[in-house]
Amino acid sequence: MRLLFAIYATMMGTVIGSFLNVCIHRLPLQLSLVWPASRCPGCDAAVKPYDNIPIASYLWLRGRCRSCKAPISIKYPLIEITTGVLFLGAYLLFDAPVLFQRLIFACAMIVLFVIDLEHRILPDVITLPGIVVGFLFSLIMPPGWVDSLIGIAVGGGTLWLLGEIYYRVRGEEGMGFGDVKMLAMIGAFLGYKLMLLTLILSSFVGSIVGVAMIVSNRGDMKYALPFGTFLAIGAIVASTVGDRIVAWYASFFVFV
Repeated sequence: MRLLFAIYATMMGTVIGSFLNVCIHRLPLQLSLVWPASRCPGCDAAVKPYDNIPIASYLWLRGRCRSCKAPISIKYPLIEITTGVLFLGAYLLFDAPVLFQRLIFACAMIVLFVIDLEHRILPDVITLPGIVVGFLFSLIMPPGWVDSLIGIAVGGGTLWLLGEIYYRVRGEEGMGFGDVKMLAMIGAFLGYKLMLLTLILSSFVGSIVGVAMIVSNRGDMKYALPFGTFLAIGAIVASTVGDRIVAWYASFFVFV
């Protein structure tokens, strides 16, 4: 029975991933998420229901539009697969109601990850309601409303302060307010401890990518990295195994 539910969770994740693809494409363009129906960006032909089956349709069509044969971006099945994997992981790791909280959070992180990577923006339509939703969840489940409220204040305040210091020292913007609101949202969902872990992990990953780009001559010290993308990576890790990482780190400070 557990295996059947695991398969169902994975399949449901791929379906949700298909909807996340719609969000990723339309939100930056400020288009409706429900109308019109999905269309090929090349020939504007409506996508038939049988061509909109997660992953399977991409493979069946060999990554091309049925009408005009224009290539379909590989990102669409990758997002569906990623969402399916995260749904499976959440099902195996969490019980209700935390399971639903983590699934909503993971979906938001996937959308923010890709949009920031492609457009360098973090839509308020996700981050601001996300802060409210995360806090409301905390009223009835971990991390608790106190930790959530601290997470919102410290999360948003930390990045705002770092950005302000950078501006005062360098005379140029170093942190967008989208990042500030995103970290406040992460704090609302995960609490201040896992929010801080997210900030550490994302900064670490971002530093590695930044150094790699400089070494490979693909950027310089002023190249603007999409920090929201790294925040999403850190948040996904923190939301799944963050408590274990924090406990492991804290064990070094336990004296017998």
